[in-house]
Amino acid sequence: MNINVAISQKPPVLLDLQASTNQAIATINEVAAQGAQLVVFPEAFLPGYPTWIWRLRPGGDIALGNEIFKKLRHNSVDIANGDLDSICEAAAKNNIVVVMGMNEVDSQFSGTTLFNTVVVIDADGTILNRHRKIMPTNPERMVWGFGDGSGLKVVDTAVGRIGCLICWENYMPLARYSLFAQDIDIYVAPTWDSGDTWLASMKHIAREGGCWVLSTATAMQGKDIPDTFPQRDELFKADEWINPGDAVVVKPGGEVIAGPLHQEQGVLFTDIELGAARDSRKGLDIAGHYNRPDIFHFEIDRRAMPPLSFLDDD
Repeated sequence: MNINVAISQKPPVLLDLQASTNQAIATINEVAAQGAQLVVFPEAFLPGYPTWIWRLRPGGDIALGNEIFKKLRHNSVDIANGDLDSICEAAAKNNIVVVMGMNEVDSQFSGTTLFNTVVVIDADGTILNRHRKIMPTNPERMVWGFGDGSGLKVVDTAVGRIGCLICWENYMPLARYSLFAQDIDIYVAPTWDSGDTWLASMKHIAREGGCWVLSTATAMQGKDIPDTFPQRDELFKADEWINPGDAVVVKPGGEVIAGPLHQEQGVLFTDIELGAARDSRKGLDIAGHYNRPDIFHFEIDRRAMPPLSFLDDD
């Protein structure tokens, strides 16, 4: 079974949820018109990765960080409030599977805490899985809370079984194994990382897990930061590449078949043969015949962990 995949690394409109959503829908329509059956967006695409956190002075830019965070919170995705409905409708309209990264606000409990989230939307518009990054990286912890294990799932979609880990979660061996042990076909790694070291990791994962690996960051220049961004010119230079993107597709076994798409604000297209994943695991199946469960034992707690439980009379 051949699947046409599209990996977008176009930049969003940073800190503007509606404009970024409109861009996502335009991209979904565009790639579907070119025959794509699966489209992948970068980490935190809605409404953009908080790249400023790597540039603020520790302890010196607290007020600025708070101002930017406020804008981000007001422009983060509230799934329960329907903020993904238009993207789900675009997926269904185009009969395409969508993997979307986002800043998600917890409206059910705190109303304020944000999560680095990726969702898998099936070709009928149904949200099949929501995974919140379980360990934000370094200064990301000033922006995002910790997710739980409830999203460590591989789900059946119209284009095969898909699982996702976000950015440096992909350096967590047990997190990877939790997906490998669920009969995965397509492993999606939305990220902010790029370059040769990241590419080497994606190749390793494809070899280790015997699965297709799709990854991308956002290709963004300083000039892509809106002029409404607080102290934009102090934090960013217009002509710099903040991130080169480096969208890539790696086949089971570790061979790169498309990309990296470097410093191009576009979409990477390629065809993948779905059955190649399971075929490749004949020689190395680390969750199957190449495992020693009599020696190694691994337990995953996928229960949702809300901050409280209500005990009511009714």
